Amino acid sequence: MSLNNNNGESTANFEIDRRNEALGDLSVLPDEILCCSILTNLTPRDVARLSCVSSSINLVFVVCSIMYILCNEEPLWMSLCLKIVNRQLEYKGSWKNTALHHISPHAGFNSLFLYRRLYRCYTTLSGFSFDKGNVDRRENLSLKDFSTEYDGQKPVLINGLADNWPARKLWTSEQLLLKYSDTKFRMSQRTSKKVIMKFKDYMSYVQIQHDEDPLYIFDDKFGEAAPDLLKDYSVPHLFQEDYFDVLDINQRPAYRWLIIGPERSGASWHVDPALTSAWNTLLCGRKRWALYPPGRVPLGVTVHVNEEDGDVNIESPTSLQWWLDFYPLLADDDKPIECTQLPGETIYVPSGWWHCVLNLETTIAVTQNFVNSKNFEYVCLDMAPGYRHKGVCRAGLLALDEGFEDIEKNIQSMENNPCYFDIPRKEKRVRICQSIEDTDYENGTNGMSTSQGLDNLEYSYDIDFLAMFLDKERDHYSALWSSGNCIGQREMRDWLWKLWVGRPELRDLIWKGACLALNAGKWSERMREICAFHGFPSPLHDETLPVGTGSNPVYLVAENVIKVFAEGGLEASLYCLGTELEFHNLLHTLDSPLKNYIPTVVASGILLYENGSYRVLPWDGSSIPVGIDSSNLISIMHKEVEYPFGVWGKKQFEYEKAGRPSYESEISGKSSLIWPYIVTKRCRGKIYAELRDTLSSEDTLNLASFLGEQLRNLHLLPVPQPSHDILRRMVQENNIQLSYGNEFSDNIAEKIDNLAEWKLFLSILNRKRKDVTHHLKEWGDPIPTKLIEKVEEYIPNDLTVFAEIFENETEVFKPCTWIHSDVMDDNIYMAPCCSSPSSAGNTSDPCVAEGTCEKRSISGQKRSWSPSHILDFSDLSIADPILDLIPIYLDIFRGEPVLLKQFLDSYKLPFMRKESLKQSVKDNRFGRFSYRAMCYCILHDDNILGAIFSLWKELRIAESWEEVEEKVWGDLNNYSDL
Repeated sequence: MSLNNNNGESTANFEIDRRNEALGDLSVLPDEILCCSILTNLTPRDVARLSCVSSSINLVFVVCSIMYILCNEEPLWMSLCLKIVNRQLEYKGSWKNTALHHISPHAGFNSLFLYRRLYRCYTTLSGFSFDKGNVDRRENLSLKDFSTEYDGQKPVLINGLADNWPARKLWTSEQLLLKYSDTKFRMSQRTSKKVIMKFKDYMSYVQIQHDEDPLYIFDDKFGEAAPDLLKDYSVPHLFQEDYFDVLDINQRPAYRWLIIGPERSGASWHVDPALTSAWNTLLCGRKRWALYPPGRVPLGVTVHVNEEDGDVNIESPTSLQWWLDFYPLLADDDKPIECTQLPGETIYVPSGWWHCVLNLETTIAVTQNFVNSKNFEYVCLDMAPGYRHKGVCRAGLLALDEGFEDIEKNIQSMENNPCYFDIPRKEKRVRICQSIEDTDYENGTNGMSTSQGLDNLEYSYDIDFLAMFLDKERDHYSALWSSGNCIGQREMRDWLWKLWVGRPELRDLIWKGACLALNAGKWSERMREICAFHGFPSPLHDETLPVGTGSNPVYLVAENVIKVFAEGGLEASLYCLGTELEFHNLLHTLDSPLKNYIPTVVASGILLYENGSYRVLPWDGSSIPVGIDSSNLISIMHKEVEYPFGVWGKKQFEYEKAGRPSYESEISGKSSLIWPYIVTKRCRGKIYAELRDTLSSEDTLNLASFLGEQLRNLHLLPVPQPSHDILRRMVQENNIQLSYGNEFSDNIAEKIDNLAEWKLFLSILNRKRKDVTHHLKEWGDPIPTKLIEKVEEYIPNDLTVFAEIFENETEVFKPCTWIHSDVMDDNIYMAPCCSSPSSAGNTSDPCVAEGTCEKRSISGQKRSWSPSHILDFSDLSIADPILDLIPIYLDIFRGEPVLLKQFLDSYKLPFMRKESLKQSVKDNRFGRFSYRAMCYCILHDDNILGAIFSLWKELRIAESWEEVEEKVWGDLNNYSDL
């Protein structure tokens, strides 16, 4: 290689590769490992220092440092820069300049790896189009012809769909720059961080960059950043059926993107999320497309399937790298379906199709994903728990380890044995990236066949075929949810229910999808057994789908509500029902006013599946259910008490479960053939979630007052005394010190330290705290990375220090109470109220007849809706009452301070005695209500922080947790305990 001096004259020419001499022991590692696996994990400062090991050049004899060259490579600095850059990126002419503001490029050794990367950075694609494409091109395509010939079957390029869009004229680089110069758009890049750039900065980058995989705008929030862009186009008539449109815009998954990218940019091989279909309309430039049918993994692509939660990840070369390095290796029969998309053309990509896109010049496009009748079942299948079917959907029979005969036997075994499941956790790599130097690669004969002993079998992309690979017992309600699913579990249930109610003409199709995603057929069968045993009316067709968004199947049948417990497995379910039944008994024994606002229990029991049939056993929570005491599936902790599965047993269970890997809980749940259940009286009216946007401010304030009163009634209830066995466990396992020694006698209840349950609660939090950083990283966006890195400093290492604030109490005060822990918008029922003064004495009016609301609001005006019931007490626990504020304030009040104040004005219970606040503690943070609340949010089992940073978007740039605490919970510190 030759080197030039400052005058551009050649000074030396080397044929000797000095790599081994310069790198020493590191020379055994290929350049790929050095660049991509080692250097990218160093800090930019360390890489800069490493690059200085030798940078001198003698014009007569040149000694080049190989490490210096490696450390100055632009793709490396691009990766390093994107790791450290804040949300807004300002390009400085090169990636090293952007990160360090100076650059010193040199060269001096032969590397095929670096040469190829250099070539990809500077190659031009002007003659790279595939004009003789084999994708159908159509004009004036009717909806009927599209449905019969293409929808759900094969791709098609359609011309003319965007002819009347304003975007056809307005969406050029120049005009967008004039209007949206300072608008910030999201970038697509190969890092998990979210990067945004001003459009003017991005266009400057486009003009001067020479990256092999350039940044490109791929923004699903462009409608928020630039709302006028939404007016410039409309969904083509062929794609207007979209079942996700029953969800609010903030509930539905990402579905539309603005795409702007320079030459060489593009999307590497992938299958669209949730097996949705997509349309993509090009407004400017040219795109080259390559597509394979479902199940046909492209050469060079590796599919990773996580057998724990079913998540599927793809390893793929960049689109340019694939076309340059892998495409030439393909035999003609193994080449993809291809085309070059021109401005004004719309390409349709069916569900499950692999596709790769390369921009041949600067392009501007808009795309949307959608769900319709042709792909609805596939989308539901993709949401279903498990891993095998997800791998088969994307990688065909390559995803399977065994021959097809063994598969058929396993499927039959799965259908006949409800206990079947795979215990080992592993990650399956269904296709390894083929080396481009490997000339022995064997091509398959067509996109629907595979190898590994299955060469002669045809892979069928048929929903019935794919459904055979479902793990039938990994039902929606107890299995681990895949992190790669496009929507969460609650949203999935809500979506199917809204379709069920809003699109009755589609119920046959919706039922099929629900059977795939929710295992709805099995749960409906179990619900019917419960109805038959108790003599309830047989469920109507409309009543066969579970309602709500909760983690257990719930059915509305005639005048009753049937809830079957499944979440967390059998043991967790027994403690949930046992605690709820203990609580109902306490309410009626004490005649608490709260009982008037909780649905009446009609029946409860245990459903068992044995010897191929179901059996129902009534159970009121007291004693141990028949068949459970001899079961090996659970360990009964407290047999000699009235409620062996009551709240104190549940607290001990919570302690043992805290910090346990979620997969262990999932396995324990899957082995159950026993389901606890409860039947309550059906409430009339509507849940608050359905009425939220239609209620007046008077109604909402009334709801806040109602919740304050009822939470006061809940938190005033006496906590059951723990048994001797429970106290012994608390002392021995949790290192709790008793005030009067550690002896256990008949009057232990009088001798036990008043803070025992408080310390047990804090011990549970301590277990959760050990893995808090990892937990928050798993949740990821919108939780700011900067705050995740600071969470260890914010939360005390030992949360039992919170007990200090209560140790100087001068009067008996219980810091722990009964808590509901899940008072959310779908657990509040609202009843219609009187519409005129004359109706006040009419007992047929629902308000008066059921005694569910006052006749007048605070201002004396009539209300239309009033809260009537609080639902779902299965998550009852004993803990700090502040925990009940979290779902109320964030989910029901949506962070409105005026509603929180209204709630506290009605609540009127202290969270801490004034005497405690006056006492000095080691850290005055512990005396702040806001600090306790913020710590509970961080350590919560649910992604509470996701809700916080979605409600207060300005906090995504917060510098400290104290800033978040003050913004969200600061008003609590002004609360006066009366």
